[in-house]
Amino acid sequence: MKAEASAPIRLLLVDDHPVVRAGLAALVGGRDGLEVVAEAGDAEEAVSKARAYAPDVVLMDLNLGDGPGGVETTARLRALEPPPAVLVLTTYDTESDILRALEAGAGGYLLKDAPPDELFAGIRAVSRGETVLAPSVAATLVRRTASPGPVVTEREVEVLELLADGLGNKELARELLVSEATVKSHLSHIYAKLGVDTRAGAVAAAIEQRIIRR
Repeated sequence: MKAEASAPIRLLLVDDHPVVRAGLAALVGGRDGLEVVAEAGDAEEAVSKARAYAPDVVLMDLNLGDGPGGVETTARLRALEPPPAVLVLTTYDTESDILRALEAGAGGYLLKDAPPDELFAGIRAVSRGETVLAPSVAATLVRRTASPGPVVTEREVEVLELLADGLGNKELARELLVSEATVKSHLSHIYAKLGVDTRAGAVAAAIEQRIIRR
């Protein structure tokens, strides 16, 4: 008696670039055991399609244009019942992106230059509840764990990203909804953690250590 074939893994593709979605759909949809059931270009569409199609796995880009990004969308998807597994597929491998995505509930984090077989294996792994990390992503997490120095907080990462955009103390205070004294306190902590004494030095160190992306 012939064994019954297992049901394919149902996929939702989330990326704000239609050409990228089309390429992924062609690549993944042509693989035995994988089925693309829907696509979405932004957060609202992703959540709506997830509710409508109940995918097993969501392939999630982090940059979704002007609206909520992939991290926020991942958290919303993981709050659904039942929650789909989320596999981040992005070009960004900075520490802050990785940590925020995993904390939001992503089961895996791969980069868009991953070989197809690595992507297929990653999809199958997260559908089984396993964790999948690109080698460079795993190395970043190992470095963070092994680092003897103080860890930059999420709020400090936000300050660093605004510093990299060229904001002064008054603008930082306005953007963060805090006082200038609080901004100066954040900067003091950041300088100490990164071993620098200037704003430019902090930005350069954060980029070099892949704490922020530029």
